[in-house]
Amino acid sequence: MGQKVHPYGLRVGYIKPWKARWFAKRDAGVVLQEDLKIRNYLKEKLSFAGISSIEIDRASNRVRIRIFAAKPGVIIGRRGQEIDKIKEDLAALTKNEVFLDIKEVKLPQIDAQLVAENIALQLVKRIGFRRAMKKAVQLAMQKGALGIKVKCKGRLGGAEIAREEKYHEGKVPLSTFRADIDYGFAEAFTTYGTIGCKTWIYKGDILVKKEQEAQKMEMEKKFKPTEEESAKTEAPSAEAVIEKQEPSGDKENLNDAPTA
Repeated sequence: MGQKVHPYGLRVGYIKPWKARWFAKRDAGVVLQEDLKIRNYLKEKLSFAGISSIEIDRASNRVRIRIFAAKPGVIIGRRGQEIDKIKEDLAALTKNEVFLDIKEVKLPQIDAQLVAENIALQLVKRIGFRRAMKKAVQLAMQKGALGIKVKCKGRLGGAEIAREEKYHEGKVPLSTFRADIDYGFAEAFTTYGTIGCKTWIYKGDILVKKEQEAQKMEMEKKFKPTEEESAKTEAPSAEAVIEKQEPSGDKENLNDAPTA
């Protein structure tokens, strides 16, 4: 049995945030079931829009849902008609007030979930699995990924015995905590059976200390007064006070005064 840790779950709290942010003293199971219903509904309803991930924030009686999609325009529709229908359907699933935010995935070629779904879709359309996997690997490396690993498992090409095929390019350090590794999984329901597609994409390292220092610098810049403000607020120095008190001009030395 393979004993593998989920690459996202391993990094939660270190370089990755939680995808559901809420706290419940009671009925935590009910809220969790609600979250699962929302996610399943959105995945089924908006499968054509290329949904990468769904984040859920809860505060008091409000639910804010962020949808990260490759085609946000399709979800919104003309004059926001489609998004209003989705809001109505989501309101039926939960008693709380629903807010929707739709974010665009700018580079779907290096989004692991979208890459896995794309390979699965090609397998359903009977495109050769080697061709689909190799193309996904090439596109990801061209778009700036530092490493990618793609794996397909099942009755590939309609073979009688299920097998596993994988392609790897670049480096994918799964055990390194600071490594930003995106993971995606999708299933292709073919006439011969189900084929599973897994994708790991390495996007670089996230250094937590450097990020914290950068945030501190930004905060200091925001609240740092300008030169004019600082000049106004600065107290005058002791020398400046003495100069004001003493009369201007050359100081006469008493020793040099003419004697009688």
